[in-house]
Amino acid sequence: MLRLVKNLILLGLVVGLAAAAYLLRDRWQPLLARRQPAAADQGTDHDEPAAAPSDMLELSQQARKNLRLIARPAQLTTFRRTIDLPGRVVDRPGLSDRGVTSPAAGIVTAIHAFPGDIVRPGDRLFTLRLLGETVQNAQAELFQVTREIELETEKQNRLKQIGEGVIAPVRLIEIEQQLRRLQATSQGHRQELLTHGLTEAEITGVANGQFVTSIEVTAPTSQSAQAVAINDSNTAADTITYEIQELRVDLGSQVQAGQLLGMLADHRQLYIAGHAFKRETPLLERTAQSSWPIDVEFAEDDPTAWPALTQPFEIRHFSNTIDPETRTLDFFIPLVNQARRYTKDGKTFVVWRFRPGQRVRLHAPVEELDNVFVLPAGAVVREGPEAYVFRQNGDLFKRLPVHLLHSDRRQAVLANDGSVAPGWYLAQSAAATLNRVLKEQTSSGMSVGVHVHADGTVHGAH
Repeated sequence: MLRLVKNLILLGLVVGLAAAAYLLRDRWQPLLARRQPAAADQGTDHDEPAAAPSDMLELSQQARKNLRLIARPAQLTTFRRTIDLPGRVVDRPGLSDRGVTSPAAGIVTAIHAFPGDIVRPGDRLFTLRLLGETVQNAQAELFQVTREIELETEKQNRLKQIGEGVIAPVRLIEIEQQLRRLQATSQGHRQELLTHGLTEAEITGVANGQFVTSIEVTAPTSQSAQAVAINDSNTAADTITYEIQELRVDLGSQVQAGQLLGMLADHRQLYIAGHAFKRETPLLERTAQSSWPIDVEFAEDDPTAWPALTQPFEIRHFSNTIDPETRTLDFFIPLVNQARRYTKDGKTFVVWRFRPGQRVRLHAPVEELDNVFVLPAGAVVREGPEAYVFRQNGDLFKRLPVHLLHSDRRQAVLANDGSVAPGWYLAQSAAATLNRVLKEQTSSGMSVGVHVHADGTVHGAH
């Protein structure tokens, strides 16, 4: 009987201790978990401490394909911090446009080229019927002096035939001097007619009595226009061409000497005009002095339809005035244009890649950061003050906290503080999706080894 009582008392103590342990389980379970050894890292790098389950995510090859996830090794480099500025394509004064003026007073009797047409140096643009007395008098005087030269030359030849013994030498000297004066006068009239648009052949005809009543206004030569050839891959050699941009006269218009007849365009050499506020000028001055290239985004441009741009975009000069409306200061970047030709109805036309007025966005470097890691913007995810990247190790992706030095809509710059090492494979995109999946996995109590869909949803492994 005594033994039975002892067994009952012992059983009561065991039951009491079990009940107490159950009621106090929130206190002793964390202590027991701390004494358990950490699980081994599932990656291939055994020198790295194992990650907590809440920082590790497993993605199958199919899941990585669904997310279009690519990992690349981290590399230390030099990064130039940029500021974004608006801009537009503008004409380059003295090179892009050229006016065609009337060489003499007259009436427009023919127009040979129209807006959009392509002309080459020497091609006819306008025909003018001459008016006024200036050109007519110059032609008459040239014809008259030419006749006088012929008469004096004949006189000189006759005297030479007579012989020096009969004719005094002074007489021959006087004739030679008179011929020189007439030839100088003739040269002056010829030069005057050249300035009025007559050709050498026409002037020779005037000297012979064939007066000119109309002149042709032609496209200027490369020397006078400083024209630049269009780079056309369809031709064996580059040729100088102009595009008729605007006509300033109509048929029958009466024009004066020096009056503008039309505008020719050669948009091979342009400017990119950037717009910056005064406070940004010191940063851009450093960019110009350091000859740092500027990244340019052209609006409404299809890079796949044109040859690659290989020219460096560097600031050439700054404007010395501030726009009173926008309060911005302009700076200018040279731009070499690209063009293609096509033929229609027997005429050749040009399509330019860049056109004046086209909007651009400029990414101007203003500061250099050395010995840093540069990743695409999608490779970093932020949670409040924290920033994370994901390191790939086979099918596993480990979340790593990093120090973010700079970020914009295109790139993220990480400090070289030991959180990332050169050569580690880091996910280049979808960091926000990976982080969301990781949080869902942690909150749901899922273990490593889940399937991830392209929309970021997950389900447990089957």
